[in-house]
Amino acid sequence: MAERIIEVDGVELCTEAFGDPSDPPVLLVMGTGASMLWWEEGFCRMLAGGGRFVIRYDHRDTGRSVTYGPGRPGYTGADLVGDAARVLAGHGIPAAHVVGVSAGGAMAQLLALGHPGRVLSLVLVSTSAAVPVGGELPPPTEEYMRFTAASQADRPEAGSVIDHQVSYARMLAGGRRPFDESAVRSLVRRDVERAHDFASARNHDMLPEGELPQEALSSIAVPTLVVHGTADPVFPLRHGEALAERIPGARLLVLQDAGHGVERADWATIVRAILEHTGAH
Repeated sequence: MAERIIEVDGVELCTEAFGDPSDPPVLLVMGTGASMLWWEEGFCRMLAGGGRFVIRYDHRDTGRSVTYGPGRPGYTGADLVGDAARVLAGHGIPAAHVVGVSAGGAMAQLLALGHPGRVLSLVLVSTSAAVPVGGELPPPTEEYMRFTAASQADRPEAGSVIDHQVSYARMLAGGRRPFDESAVRSLVRRDVERAHDFASARNHDMLPEGELPQEALSSIAVPTLVVHGTADPVFPLRHGEALAERIPGARLLVLQDAGHGVERADWATIVRAILEHTGAH
């Protein structure tokens, strides 16, 4: 199915759907700074082939969705959460199974807390608690901290953006598995070429969060599956364990040697888990 621009509340968002609209809907929410291309087409088609109506979309300032000038975002983090509900409204879907990765997993939690009628179930991949949970959680790895510090101090020039993004993807992969640089470079190039202004994706780094809901994670009432890799450099495994402990009835799926994100090596495992999770509810 071709990409489609929807407009809800005056906000233009680019979406793409896969599968039969009569099947149970699954909304995929990517992390901040990343377009929907990072929910790769092959992964989406695997889910759709399992009998799900799958929707992916570009966040504001990524891909072909509404784009603001670099350094001038006209929205908050809460607006990005609301955009998930807008995508469903634009497709005429009252509620969906919501799958979020990284910051998209935090958005999925906030959607379940702030718009509970929109969420049938949650799948939270490579993420952490969106609201304070108490207790110590481990920080990112030193490698991740060094990379992000260097990125902020020395932002890449236009000609080296692709190299920088490939290096970032390599670091996120965790270093315990072979890294398919050719496939990642191709994806990054398409991402850069497709965007209205690729530099605007950095606006996500400066967003005010807006008011967080007062409810604890224990008030999430929908069935929840937490998926986390043992080599995640951003949110070490303890973050996923803490989520599973605090959301009532949540299950934890641990991916051995997986880094941060949805890696091709784990597609079959993750798709099977999502189909089982969403089929049971």
